[in-house]
Amino acid sequence: MRNWSGTYEYRASSVEAPTSVAEVQQLVARSPRIRALGTRHSFNDVADTEGVLVTTTEIPADFAIDEERRVLTVGAGTRYAAVATHLTEQGWALHNMGSLPHISVAGAISTGTHGSGDLNGNLSTAVRGLQLVGPDGELRWVRHGDPDFAGSVVALGLLGVVVRVELAIEPTYLIRQDVYRGLAWSTLLSNVPAVTGAGYSVSIFTDWVTDPIQQVWVKRRLASADEPVADELSGAVRDGSNSALIVEGVGDNTTQLGVAGAWSATLPHFRIDSTPSNGDEIQTEYFIDRADAPAALAAVRELGADIAPHLLVTELRTMAADDLWISPATGRESLAIHFTFKNDQAAVEALCPRIEAALEPFAPRPHWGKVNTMPKAVVASRYPRFADFRALVERTDPDRKFVGPATAALLDAAVTA
Repeated sequence: MRNWSGTYEYRASSVEAPTSVAEVQQLVARSPRIRALGTRHSFNDVADTEGVLVTTTEIPADFAIDEERRVLTVGAGTRYAAVATHLTEQGWALHNMGSLPHISVAGAISTGTHGSGDLNGNLSTAVRGLQLVGPDGELRWVRHGDPDFAGSVVALGLLGVVVRVELAIEPTYLIRQDVYRGLAWSTLLSNVPAVTGAGYSVSIFTDWVTDPIQQVWVKRRLASADEPVADELSGAVRDGSNSALIVEGVGDNTTQLGVAGAWSATLPHFRIDSTPSNGDEIQTEYFIDRADAPAALAAVRELGADIAPHLLVTELRTMAADDLWISPATGRESLAIHFTFKNDQAAVEALCPRIEAALEPFAPRPHWGKVNTMPKAVVASRYPRFADFRALVERTDPDRKFVGPATAALLDAAVTA
């Protein structure tokens, strides 16, 4: 079995797809080595094991809304597209969505995957509870307010197989999406917050060499459908057509006609009701402190001529700080610098060290599920509470049933750092 993009082949001895929580419990109890696998949207070996891979995507969603607590409980392997559709039908919403709504809930939150917005936490910050199958096959809940909760949400599957998730919800709302063209690089670097703060969720798409920047997608949360928006953003002009594509030839993006719609139809970049791009790509991503954005972006631009020939697109997005121990946004307001490269492994592996060197003065944190070449000890050192996280893993799973080769290297490197 390979990942979504076909760039990584899993080395597990088997891949199991149980259809009930009880089956997961039995599988975990009898397996000496086992790890959870989501919808295979990781681009590295973080989820892999030499033992058994288990996916919960075949277990029914079994939606349950608690209106008093404003919490949705759902099967961990459920895709965000299904969650968003159900919530919208019931008059509820999530605070944020990733660009691709076809990823599983547990996979996204376990790796700190994100949506966008200066004031929006990543997807993991919506978690209010996790039901896990522990190494003995027994079920347990970890909920917001519990001592280990902040270390259990973004946990890379190291604390057990997540089977149910509680997510914070809120009343449904409207989002309008507009595309602006003509943003000068100099204007962006002189005032990054003026651009990233222009809407509820903002994405900047660039190839690092074209000036002005190709596109800025602004998603605004509206009180009413007829609320006016500006035709200009920091010198960029609003495009009144619906012709903007993230990647040329991929036409399943959400509408940009400036028409207010349900949050679920406009917060993602790719439509819920269609198949996204075929995944013939390699992704890397680095999180930095938003205060360092101008200098960090300028440093990467110095490599633009070398990056552009191998690039499909770069997306720049922001997120609020959180307190989750190994979330890429823990403790700092963050900018995510995301590279979607052409499927050329050698080229990407050659570029990553150069990009990482350019970003090193800004203490980058790589996305847990994407390609990078940073030493494991350096990665662990970027998280002030990584020692606490490692202790939690050792206490919860002393025999390392849920630890794979990549996560073992991370945990062991943290000891010698």
